Amino acid sequence: MENFTIWSLMIDISIISGLLLAGTILRAKVRWIQSLFLPASMIAGFLGLAFGRSGVGILPFSEQFSSYPTLLIAVIFGAIPIGAAKVRLSEVFHRVRDMFSYSIILTLSMWGAGVLFALLILNPIFRDLPNGFGLILGAGFLGGHGTAAAIGEGLAHAGWEEAMDLGMTSATVGILVAVLGGLFLIKRSTENGHTTFISSFRDLPSELKSGLMPASKRSAMGQETVSSNSIDPLVLHLAIIAFLIGISYWLTNILTELIPAVSIPLFSVAFILGLAFQGISRQLKADKYIDGRVMERIGGTATDFLVAFGIASINITVVMDYALPLVLLFAFGILWAYILFRFVGPNIFRDFWLEKSIFGWGWSTGTVAMGLALLRIVDPELKSRTPEDYALGYVGVAPVDIIIVTFAPILFALGLTWMIPIVLLLGAAVVVMIYKKAGWWGQGKHQNTSS
Repeated sequence: MENFTIWSLMIDISIISGLLLAGTILRAKVRWIQSLFLPASMIAGFLGLAFGRSGVGILPFSEQFSSYPTLLIAVIFGAIPIGAAKVRLSEVFHRVRDMFSYSIILTLSMWGAGVLFALLILNPIFRDLPNGFGLILGAGFLGGHGTAAAIGEGLAHAGWEEAMDLGMTSATVGILVAVLGGLFLIKRSTENGHTTFISSFRDLPSELKSGLMPASKRSAMGQETVSSNSIDPLVLHLAIIAFLIGISYWLTNILTELIPAVSIPLFSVAFILGLAFQGISRQLKADKYIDGRVMERIGGTATDFLVAFGIASINITVVMDYALPLVLLFAFGILWAYILFRFVGPNIFRDFWLEKSIFGWGWSTGTVAMGLALLRIVDPELKSRTPEDYALGYVGVAPVDIIIVTFAPILFALGLTWMIPIVLLLGAAVVVMIYKKAGWWGQGKHQNTSS
């Protein structure tokens, strides 16, 4: 591996910035791209994928550029609470409860249904398939390339050497499904009037199609809360988020050393520290010098770079020996993700079910980054508070993810693969039954806005 230097970082940022500029121009000028409503960050990512290491190899990205999304997603979630207005605890509880429950159902059922489909359908047809073949769906679609690598390594230790390549293929296909399928669902949802913050694609104003804001509709990005004689206002806000991310990284490493069996997500720690920082600054009456709009713009900047880097760094792997069973597994995964989107989301979420469900679609088929990218199409200002709810809810979901990734390969190695779908799908069913018994199921089905 090449030595990574500050200039390698600068080159990566320079290339992706150039692609973001190209994506902005293409979105503004090319009509068929406007009709897809692809954000400039997605266009930049696809250009990076086509002309980068996985494509023709023209763009000289460093070997480290695939690691940037992990840092950027921490910036996004760390910036969310800072400068935010006060909210009622009861309101937060209900929102986070719904997102936590939805995330648990999504996680358990995506892993469990994939394994069950393979055991019941694929293994009898393709007799050479390992019994754990269905794990490839959850590893790639739900987990992304990182989880695919973890599962692949575990299954390789259990004697299935090809699992790593299949997992990477699943993650790559999943991202494409997230983007293309997500755009289709968004278009259909706007036509059916399910979206809260955007109307029909045909009625959208020109600035939403081209991405260029006319002078009459432009608004300020934020306010100067301190004098530039002391410190530049933007530097103050950047310093806050950079400091919190550094502390989050340090704290995450300490927790990993203390509890090596548990992997705590960096972005969840960053969000919790952001909440703590906001609470302390409010007690000290210093929060009035932090502009929430500026923090939103910092988070939005990180999101655009995250999406561009995330797509451009896809490692395309084609495993021809498994092509047909993979296609069937992916087709089932798409169908299952749609069932979760269309029938579980509207019944779980009390408000903004479409916005939160489209985020779930992007997450359950691709990555959290893809979910955020799709969310920004239907909720450009993130008024549904979906990232905030997810960050808090995922604190409880993370241990479940860790248990699955840790023990699924072990059960496969012991020949107990059938236990995986039984336990996971039973767990998802229990959550649904609790919601129905408590009378929470279906409360938000016929409303798009919060009460």
